[in-house]
Amino acid sequence: MKVKVIFSWSGGKDGALALYELTKSGKYEIAALLTMVSRDYDRTSMHGVRRVLLERQAQSLGFTLEKVFISKSFSNEEYESKMGELLEKYQAAGVCSVAFGDVFSEDLRKYRENNLSKIGMRGIYPIWKINTTELAHTFIKLGFKAVITCVDSNVLDKKFVGRDFDEQFLSALPSSVDPCGENGEFHSFVYDGPIFRCSVPHTAGEVVLREKRFYYCDLMPFENAGITPVLSVKE
Repeated sequence: MKVKVIFSWSGGKDGALALYELTKSGKYEIAALLTMVSRDYDRTSMHGVRRVLLERQAQSLGFTLEKVFISKSFSNEEYESKMGELLEKYQAAGVCSVAFGDVFSEDLRKYRENNLSKIGMRGIYPIWKINTTELAHTFIKLGFKAVITCVDSNVLDKKFVGRDFDEQFLSALPSSVDPCGENGEFHSFVYDGPIFRCSVPHTAGEVVLREKRFYYCDLMPFENAGITPVLSVKE
């Protein structure tokens, strides 16, 4: 019998690779993808991706998208309360674990484990401690496609936002920047790959600076830009 899990989902490359590993193992049943959405902006917090694109992403992946709406300046208490309520609902339906795309942040893993232990659940980390250079190249070789939605201007130039995450992007990164952006240097949106039924059509919009630090590229569904989306469904 497969283990029922809910997957903590931001829409980025680490999560997509971790989800790939989970599904490939054949040991798990994904009950839903769980994402946090800003109630004020209708977007994910750090990635800045519109909710509609996350919904289409989940549809292409074939999973239910469970959205938890939080305020733009949410506290740990608000986050933990809303997450706890939702996880208890899934726990009652037989879900005993939450999967994450974390790679090496010990503090973050400890925080997650502490919260999960309060309700008798545990965490699963499919790509934990894998070398991030290896992860980055594996993501590309597997055929995943992602676009950079946010960069931290303290460590990366504005020119990096809005680019595809590919070999050219990796070769252009400063040596001080983690190739998977694991220190928060950049964030991404995955729009195609081996676990997708079809590509998620989008177009790059305006690039804006927020908090005098983070550059965001506004990704829009094709129809919002006056373009009719074409879904190339995979065989």
